[in-house]
Amino acid sequence: MSGTKTLLEIRHLTHRFGGLQALTDINVDLKEGEIAGLIGPNGAGKTTVFNLVSGFYVPSEGDIIFDGARINGFKPHKVASMQIGRTFQNIRLWSDMTVLDNICISQYYHLGYKSGDAFFHTKKYREQEKKIHEEAWQLLEKFKLEDSALDFPRNLPYGIQRRVEIARALSLNPKLLLLDEPAAGLSTSDLEDLINYITWIHDTFHLTIWMIEHQMQVIMTLCNFIQVVDFGKEIARGEPEKIQKNPAVIKAYLGNETL
Repeated sequence: MSGTKTLLEIRHLTHRFGGLQALTDINVDLKEGEIAGLIGPNGAGKTTVFNLVSGFYVPSEGDIIFDGARINGFKPHKVASMQIGRTFQNIRLWSDMTVLDNICISQYYHLGYKSGDAFFHTKKYREQEKKIHEEAWQLLEKFKLEDSALDFPRNLPYGIQRRVEIARALSLNPKLLLLDEPAAGLSTSDLEDLINYITWIHDTFHLTIWMIEHQMQVIMTLCNFIQVVDFGKEIARGEPEKIQKNPAVIKAYLGNETL
């Protein structure tokens, strides 16, 4: 269930790439505990919104406020340290590192030791490394990935790689999880498993989820609130039932088809 506290507030977000206007006056109020969706045609600006929130881009105009703090211009590692986790449409795992190391490395932003501790293998270094590995193993066990812990992601099936990427994002202990097309590359038969998986993540980790997705079965089942963008502008917002019947959404997103 979603709460009443606004976790992510976006006001008049506008972004330009040179002379190209990618986003215009986007506004968001994401409540704590909510599962919300951001949908629209390819090239509508959805991933640009996520990249702005994640710190990969700096907004041309507007404000991004997370948990009461303005985060405009924060670098990605700073955004992550504020407990915003992120996955990508195209999986971004370190393919030459084991699954376990992929989970561990995401926690290094809050290490309590310095380079000298690592060089001399001080007590502080050993204690921190032990803690990181223990927490990573616990996370892998929750995700039923322990059998793949010492494998390289490149050798794993696509669906397992996607689970590893989500587990890595959750190793940050996020308050907000951004999922960029989690169903990308999955077969139709796998969608029900994905829906159950995201529901389990939401209920187990008690976090807020904001997702971009083209698979309407996933969006309409999981999300209690949806925003729709087209050509960088919002064209609709509301509950799934309202979005499904919105003529502007149907025309922009699926031509004359029904959602």
